[in-house]
Parts: sequence; structure tokens; C-alpha cells
Amino acid sequence: MGADEGELVINVGPQHPATHGVLHLVITLQGETIQKVEPHLGYIHRSIEKMCESLSYRQFIYVTSRMDYLSAHINNHGCALCVEKGLQLEIPPRAQVIRVLMDELTRIASHELWWGAMAMDLGAFTPFFYAFRERETINDIMEETCGARLTMNYMVPGGVMYDIHPNFQKRVKDFIQLFNNKIDEYDDLVTNNIIFQNRTKGVGILSAADAISYGCTGPVARGSGVTCDIRKLYPYEVYDKVAFDEIIETAGDSYARYLVRIKELRQSVRIIEQLIDNIPDGDFQAKTKAVLKLPRGEFYSRIETARGEFGVYIVSEGGTTPYRIKFRSPGFSNLSALDHMSRGSKIGDLMAIMGTLDLVIPDIDR
Repeated sequence: MGADEGELVINVGPQHPATHGVLHLVITLQGETIQKVEPHLGYIHRSIEKMCESLSYRQFIYVTSRMDYLSAHINNHGCALCVEKGLQLEIPPRAQVIRVLMDELTRIASHELWWGAMAMDLGAFTPFFYAFRERETINDIMEETCGARLTMNYMVPGGVMYDIHPNFQKRVKDFIQLFNNKIDEYDDLVTNNIIFQNRTKGVGILSAADAISYGCTGPVARGSGVTCDIRKLYPYEVYDKVAFDEIIETAGDSYARYLVRIKELRQSVRIIEQLIDNIPDGDFQAKTKAVLKLPRGEFYSRIETARGEFGVYIVSEGGTTPYRIKFRSPGFSNLSALDHMSRGSKIGDLMAIMGTLDLVIPDIDR
């Protein structure tokens, strides 16, 4: 029993399937009502930031694939942008477009897995198979160009490691044509499902002021009406040349966060449609030295992953390895709001709230 009369303290995780990784929550209950949620972190902490201090500026990028492994391309892209800022490198237009295409395909693949897992957490098993059906097509496209399906290692300082496969454009266009119809299928199956709506509407309320206070970014913050899309606020690569909408929902509940991600799928498709037939000719990588040295100083870059703002902060002393690296992972800040969002809800609502945070635990622990 807890300190107060009638309180019960229970553990959820670190082996619970709905925590999607080794997340340990200590939950204080009064009956079935949540009084407090305390996340206990560190079960998959690998000291990534410290490891980066002994890796070169080419090598450290790929460690970040193992953080938010569902946004591997985008994490690598953020690191490459920071190194390029330090080197003042000009990126070839072809490489810029390829990077954005890969980022948006990654965003779709990540939201696919989230959608399937979110529905399964709430008891709907079929969407999980639907999601992986389309996600496999993206993984096949990635594998053909990058040689990998999860941790890609494709972004390099100056551009991308290889040019795109000759089949790339055709396969992406075929996928987009197929996928446009599938999003409508997702809406029929889950979005408009009255049971799903009852489980998520009015559950896990997060106001705009609280979202800002907790440092939430990405779909979590945009579901509370906060404008925070890095692609719009601080455009990088060719995002300022393509037309797409920043999806904002103002209800601040689990259903609003769900809608943001579903609508973002359509926006990612829109970006890809504008670029896939307009990939410029030219180099896919800028000319760089074999061993990179950043000038003495501090450098910061930010990028919009599938979960929010991923920040890379490098302190250089002029050598071939960073003096210090700090990663600002979106999952860590988003998780900090879980206790606030869950208080007063029922224990059964916790899965709906956690599902819409879209947590990837190695991204939080690092």
C-alpha cells in the first residue's frame, strides 16, 4: 500500500508490451484512478553522447540511428546538418532533394508503425497487419538504395552516401499511388471507429501552455495547438520550396494527437509528389576531405523527426573528434508530460495516452 490510506502502487514495465520497450512506470492508484505516474529510465542507456566524443565527425552520425531507430534517416540528417554548418559546406541540390524524399518516406514508415501499435494497444489487432503491409513497401525501397531497412547509415556530411537506385523513382510513385487509397482505409478502420473515439476523446488532455512548459514538440505539441514544425519555422534543405501544411489540432486530447499524425501522412505524400519527378541532375555528395575537422566553436542544428524536434549540439576544439556532443531527443521531453496528462484518468486510459506520445525508448535513454 502507498503512504496514504487506500492508495496502491503498481509497476507497469519494464517488460510490459504497451510500453514498447524497457520503460518502467511506477503508478500510484486510488481505486482505478491514477494519482501519479513516475517514469524510471535508464534500462537501455548506452552512454551514446560519451561514445561520440571518441568517434570522428563521419562516424558519430550513425550512432544516432540506434536512438530513435524509427527516424534513423532523419536523425542522421540532423547530425550531418550540424557538421555541415561547422564546415560551411554547400550541399548539391540533388542531395538536398534526395534527403528530403528519404526523410518523408521515413516519416510515413514511422507513423505507420505507430498507427498499428496504437490500435493494438487499445485492442484492435487488424490495423497492425495493415500498417506493416504498407511499411514493408517503404522498407523495400530503402533497402534497394541504402542496403538497410532500419538503421540506414545513408546521410553523410556533404550529401548522401550513394546515388538513388535506378528503380527508386518508379517504385516511390507506385507506392504513393497505392498509399493514397490506404489512408482512407485507415480512417474507415480506426479514425471513424466509435469505440476508438470513445477511448481517446477527452483522454489525456494537454493544454497549449502545458505543452510549451514541458518542452513538448512534434505531433504531441501540435495536437495541443502549438505551432512548432521545424520544417516551417526553420526550413532546411528544400522544405521552403515545397507546399505542405503544418497540421494543428486544438483539442489537446489523445484523439487530437492521433489526428495530427494521420493527417501528416497525407502531407508527407504531398511533399514526395512534388519532388519525385523533380530530382535535379548533378552530384549526390559535395567534395570533402577524408578526415573532417570542425573549427573551434559551438554548433547547433535542429530537425523535425516523426516525434518532434531533434537537436544536435557540438562543441569543437578544432580536432578530428568532438569535445562534447549533446542530443536533444523529442521523446524525453514528451514523456515528461505523461504524469500531468494521466492524473485523474483511469488505469485503462494510460495505454491510450502513452500510445499518442509515440515513445521510442532508446531515444529517451540514449
